[in-house]
Amino acid sequence: MGMTRRAAIAAVSLLSALSLAACGGSASNSSTGAASGTASPGASAGAEKATGKVTVLAAASLQGAFEEIEKTVEKDNPGLDVTFDFQGSQDLVASLAGGNSADVLATANNSTMKDAVDQKLVGDQTEFATNVLTLIVPKGNPKNVTGLDSSLDGANLVICAPEVPCGEATKKLAAALGVTLNPVSEEQKVTDVRGKVESGEADAGIVYTTDAAAAKDKADKIDIPDGGVVNHYPIAQTATPENAAGAKVFIDAVTGKAGQEVLAKYGFGAPGASKAGATAGASSSTGAGAATSAAPSQAATAGGSASPEVDKPTAETTAP
Repeated sequence: MGMTRRAAIAAVSLLSALSLAACGGSASNSSTGAASGTASPGASAGAEKATGKVTVLAAASLQGAFEEIEKTVEKDNPGLDVTFDFQGSQDLVASLAGGNSADVLATANNSTMKDAVDQKLVGDQTEFATNVLTLIVPKGNPKNVTGLDSSLDGANLVICAPEVPCGEATKKLAAALGVTLNPVSEEQKVTDVRGKVESGEADAGIVYTTDAAAAKDKADKIDIPDGGVVNHYPIAQTATPENAAGAKVFIDAVTGKAGQEVLAKYGFGAPGASKAGATAGASSSTGAGAATSAAPSQAATAGGSASPEVDKPTAETTAP
């Protein structure tokens, strides 16, 4: 009997020990599972989120693409509010120099960005897109414009002013092609040129291929040679951003794969390209002779000599 009781007690003790061991192992496994759950692929440890307001100063030609990128950025960063000021690049730099606060600057040329660098208004820059010029006319081409040739005689041609990046590009293009231009007005940003053509106030306008794509329902595109004139677009965080984290998130979105796809959709070429690779979506009128028979029949009004870069195979220039 005594032996039986001792055996029973020993058995109970052994069972208790085994039970405790099992519980300890279970607790250990549970702890390990929780730790691995925090590092699950859906919650990447390195992903930075930003909140607050981000102010972006951007060339007018970027409006459509940047506003689409904004939607993705704000969706991926709840609490982040991206606001824009779309102007000619030279006006954006003047705004920064005048003390207006912003977090990001995106210009349509390197020379305008260099002005910002020289004034210590921005930090490091990254090129994110390229663009080239083209010609647009009101829908149906009522003046039968065929290119930068004698068909412009008697037509109201509108271009960007020479101090504006797209005007500088236009001057270089005219020099490269050996044509002269006699515009009836010179605008402070490329979207104003486009607007005058869309409304019928102008019979033709020199704009970017991206503007021709944006105007496809109201204007026709006339194919012209690019003359080796390519606009290079850089982006940079300002020297004194109010929201540095938000600025980084937006710049990363623009330069990343998804942002590059959006820019290509709007007609921009890849960074560093010698030609803008994407095709603008505006319908195209036949520009017979536009590529080769541009007649010097118009008197030039853009002042100043052409940049030495016109003589290069690819001229780096600017776009607002």
